[in-house]
Amino acid sequence: MKLVVFQPVIAVAFAAALTGCLHSETVEEFGGPTMGSTYSVKYVTGEGVADGLTLKAETEAILAEVDQQMSTYRDDSVISAFNRAPAGSCMAVPAGMLEVVRLGLQLAEESGGAFDPTIEPLLNLWGFGPQARVERVPSADELAEARRRSGYRNLRIDGQQLCKDVDLQLDLNSMAAGYTVDKISARLAELAVANYLVEVTGELKAVGKKPDGQPWRIAIEAPLDDQRVAQRILQLDGYGISTSGDYRNYFEENGVRYSHTLDPHTGAPITHRLAAVTVADSSTLRADGLSTALMVLGPEQGLAYAEQAGIAAFFVTREGAGFVTRGTTAFEQQFAAGEEQ
Repeated sequence: MKLVVFQPVIAVAFAAALTGCLHSETVEEFGGPTMGSTYSVKYVTGEGVADGLTLKAETEAILAEVDQQMSTYRDDSVISAFNRAPAGSCMAVPAGMLEVVRLGLQLAEESGGAFDPTIEPLLNLWGFGPQARVERVPSADELAEARRRSGYRNLRIDGQQLCKDVDLQLDLNSMAAGYTVDKISARLAELAVANYLVEVTGELKAVGKKPDGQPWRIAIEAPLDDQRVAQRILQLDGYGISTSGDYRNYFEENGVRYSHTLDPHTGAPITHRLAAVTVADSSTLRADGLSTALMVLGPEQGLAYAEQAGIAAFFVTREGAGFVTRGTTAFEQQFAAGEEQ
């Protein structure tokens, strides 16, 4: 099976037409299925830019490479082999996977453990992971056992190897799409594409402008279960965008709603009022991880952490029957000028 990114809230949607150009350059597009969802690349043609077939082939080669390395839904992937390895073992892994793990461990430290790339046993237990049997509330004993098999401090990098001190299982689904977006972006630049918008399972990055000089525009969606409504429209150039939320992947038991976003400190789904958070960063990989960390921290702690760290983040919090939104100082400074509502 293909890698499925369990950051399923595609709360960043494309906005505004990409046509209407009077220049010789045009916007071309290709895309397809990936990671249990889809990907899309929009790019501006021009002198020296590789042809569309080449660009698509190079993009899909990257998608296949990431899938083979980081998919917990493939028995033959690198990460699955690592997860099967016993406690106390080390295993050589590709440089790209090490890059993702290294940032994951950094974010874990910076966020006080709100982000943790080793919670797959917990995800499986609650019904959200690749080995999940059914979505249900686990017993206290089951939860304690799964927590013993997780914890980022039991994972370390030794040269080109990953090592684990306990029988933990690594899960990079909260960063894999962001990493993929950055890798595709870098390859497009190498192929002389200067203006483009790349989206993989909802994580995206835009660089440059459209042929008519207009910026790429994206919309942050309102966190609604049954419809897609643009809440705020942003102009992007050089930024990656990632959104995490709890409103499209959850289950209910005895009238209680359980989010797919787990708090590593408790091993259980988050219970606060934060419905979604969007992060903008020059690194889509970092934005991807940060959006998960802030979602775990919640509206008060998450906002305080984001402000202190200078993170450009946009919070959507439940308030009665509606929502209250708030952007960090860095977010409002970055997107105030020329923003469309």
